[in-house]
Amino acid sequence: MKALQYYLSCLFIGLLSQSVISDEPDPYLWLEEVEGKRSLAWVEEQNQETFSRYTQSNAFNEQYQKIKTELNDEERIPSAYYQNGEMYNFWRDAENVRGVWRKTSFESYLEDQPVWENILDIDQLAESEGINWLFRGADCLAPEYKRCLIRLSDGGTDAVTIREFDLNEKKFVKDGFNTYPSKQNASWVNENQILIGADFGEGSMNESGYPMQVKLWNRGEALDGSKIFFSGSYEKIFSFPFVSIRPDGKHYGIIEGPTFFTKVLHLFDGEKLIKVDLPLMIDIHGFFKDSLILTIQEDWGVFRSGSLLEINVNSALTNSIDEKDVTVIFEPDGKRFISGVSIGKNQLMVSMLENVNGKITRYMKNDDGWDSMDIEGFQNSTMNIYGQDVWSDNAFISVSNFLEPSSIFHASDGADYKKIKSRKNSIDPEKYRVEQNFVSSADGTSIPYFLISRKDLELDGDNPTILYGYGGFQISKPPAYLGGSIAEYWLDAGGVYVVSNIRGGGEYGPEWHQSALKENRQRAYDDFIAIAIDLIEKGITSPEHLGIEGRSNGGLLVGATFTQRPDLFNAVICGVPLLDMYRYDKLLAGASWVDEYGDPDNPEEWEFISKYSPYQNLKEGTEYPEVFFYTSTKDDRVHPGHARKMAKKMTDLGSTVVYYENTEGGHAGTSNIDQFSFLLALQLAYLKDKLMN
Repeated sequence: MKALQYYLSCLFIGLLSQSVISDEPDPYLWLEEVEGKRSLAWVEEQNQETFSRYTQSNAFNEQYQKIKTELNDEERIPSAYYQNGEMYNFWRDAENVRGVWRKTSFESYLEDQPVWENILDIDQLAESEGINWLFRGADCLAPEYKRCLIRLSDGGTDAVTIREFDLNEKKFVKDGFNTYPSKQNASWVNENQILIGADFGEGSMNESGYPMQVKLWNRGEALDGSKIFFSGSYEKIFSFPFVSIRPDGKHYGIIEGPTFFTKVLHLFDGEKLIKVDLPLMIDIHGFFKDSLILTIQEDWGVFRSGSLLEINVNSALTNSIDEKDVTVIFEPDGKRFISGVSIGKNQLMVSMLENVNGKITRYMKNDDGWDSMDIEGFQNSTMNIYGQDVWSDNAFISVSNFLEPSSIFHASDGADYKKIKSRKNSIDPEKYRVEQNFVSSADGTSIPYFLISRKDLELDGDNPTILYGYGGFQISKPPAYLGGSIAEYWLDAGGVYVVSNIRGGGEYGPEWHQSALKENRQRAYDDFIAIAIDLIEKGITSPEHLGIEGRSNGGLLVGATFTQRPDLFNAVICGVPLLDMYRYDKLLAGASWVDEYGDPDNPEEWEFISKYSPYQNLKEGTEYPEVFFYTSTKDDRVHPGHARKMAKKMTDLGSTVVYYENTEGGHAGTSNIDQFSFLLALQLAYLKDKLMN
């Protein structure tokens, strides 16, 4: 997470991965027409078949309502962030389907029943304008926080509309900084200027469909006529404006992405942008006093990959950085790896993973460097930096695990954290157990996974089991609360839930991710298959009772896995997936992921991509598990054509599939609690049908 079994497994994989790539045109290209009449008619037909199969029973409706009731529970924690002495929260429930942005005082937030003041009702806005608006956040100008840039999405797309909002008056500014729909990013420079990267027309967007240009937009002038602040190139992945406004100073500029995993920092020195001489593989966290705070994802001179560094800003602006201008705040020791960094007024809070369990360390600067202190009192949990306010000493962390819902802890000095919010657990954790196991992958690497089950689990091979995975983009999958729906419907019925921590993720730092890039992608699939085999060999489950689940890159994971080893699984949930890896870089944001997967237009790279691309490796005469595909018509990140074409090709090859496409929801697949509840109820009905009968 022996030898003969893995040899046979690898041989089986090798036979299946001999790609069947035809020179004939793709007969299913019509399904890439997102809003095409023919493709939408096919989608409607598939949806109706799925509804007829699963949604007509009382059991389904009861489960659907139970999930919705749990998710709409008024006692759940109102996730809030601290701003200018008040707590701000975006809340959705049965009455506020699209949600309401609201605030309360910090003192009121500490009470069991805070008194909220509504700021913006998204349901009312959507009804009045006749647009299915979804709230995508607000950026308010510090330190007064009077004006905000609110992002609104139509139906859940990544493309948003930005509107200026007066927080005191609680209304939009009529002639303010208001934009048209686009994939865009904007940041306040001051009350009368913003930096904005958006679709300004021909030649302003890059190959991946993201802004290539950034403008400095002055209040009162037309966006089309505003001055270009930065212009990137068509082949590069992104050009994001950023502004840091803190009590100790202001810095702004551009973060340019030549590739998905590389960044170039351009800092404004008061007159011009300065391209800072830094390594390319970095994560820029922001500024602290007179320093730039970043992590490096590759060795840089004497500094090790995965280190958290402090760099003198003046040296960065003059490109005179040498070793004396760089301070190591944290260096990986082979046990702990950084998963997040938050910069407060007087401290850094760094979340880490130690053997896929959460830790948080507080760093305080002194004359000699940095003092560190672990936040103690939490074991075998996921710890996240919930929020810090750079204008005060208020900081928040959240703590949860598979069997305990999140609790919120607060400190005003960073040291003594006190629990201020917790939710009543909807399950009895004493009934279940959590194990962390390890298995050797095909190349001998030890791969961890978490197994959650009832304590009275019998190793008879008959336990319905879900194996979940992601394995990409350095995204970690630490313990996360399963919730009452999974516990009641799955664990209580004898089911087992497994979370894999395969290569490609970030559980063990940059190397864990980089070891499964491009030509080494098969390692992630080998890891996942090794866990499946381990579950079977230990008697936890059997192929008849084993299902796999993944979404987005995880959808590619399960797609590659079931096409390579269809004998291991009886259920597959493949959500908003990438599947056609020959065309992925030509669909929506796909070109931005070439650094992860490789370039299919390069014959040498297509050679290794073609061996696992699920769409190309479907074979006539092979018995595949019945796959549940789901996607969204409004997904403008991963094209719904991936799931559509795979499902259609499988049915034409004689396989049966389950298909559901939500007409809104974006890459999340759903846009509100009701839709999420319906999708989860569908998945649980499918899993019961395939694994529990």
